[in-house]
Amino acid sequence: MIPSGTEDLEQFRPYLLRYALLQLRDRDGAEDVVQETLLAALEGRARFAGKSSPKTWLTGILKHKIIDLIRRRSREQPLAADDGAAESDVVDALFRADGHWQQFPSDWGSPERALEDKRFREVFEMCARVMPARNARVFMMREVLELSTEEICKEIGITPTNLWVILHRARLSLRECIEIKWGAVTAR
Repeated sequence: MIPSGTEDLEQFRPYLLRYALLQLRDRDGAEDVVQETLLAALEGRARFAGKSSPKTWLTGILKHKIIDLIRRRSREQPLAADDGAAESDVVDALFRADGHWQQFPSDWGSPERALEDKRFREVFEMCARVMPARNARVFMMREVLELSTEEICKEIGITPTNLWVILHRARLSLRECIEIKWGAVTAR
C-alpha cells in the first residue's frame, strides 16, 4: 500500500534525491523533479495498484519526471560539443595498437551482489559524477532510464554512431574509475 500522507512519502525523499542527483548532476533540478514526483504520487495514490513496492512505484514516476526535465533542457540549450575532447586520449591508452586491452578488466564477482553493496554504489555514483557531463547524461539515459537509441539521439541531437561512441567511452571511463576506486575499497 502506498503511504497515505505527505509525511509517509517523505521517507523516500533521500533515496529519490540521490537517484535524481546521479542522473541530473544538478541539485536544484534534482530537488524539483523529486518534489514533482512526490506531488504526482499524492495526486495519483488511488491509481497505485500495489503490484510493486512504493519505492519502485515512486522511482518509476521519478524516471518520467527526469526524462521530462532533460527534454525541456535539451530544447532550451544544446550540449557543448567539446565536452570530453581530452578523454579520448585516456580511452586510447586502455588499448594496444591491435585493439586488445592493455590490461584485462578485473573480475568484480557477481554484478547483482555488487549492486546490492552500498560501498560499490557509492563508488559507482562518484565515478559517474566525475565523467564528462555529456557522456554521463547519455549513459544514464541509456542504461538507467532505458531510453531507446532513437529517443536519445533525438533528445541530444546526435547520430546513432556518435551515440555508440559516447556510450563506449562512458563505459570505458566507468570501468577504469571503478577498477581504481573499487579496488581501493575492497583492498582494505
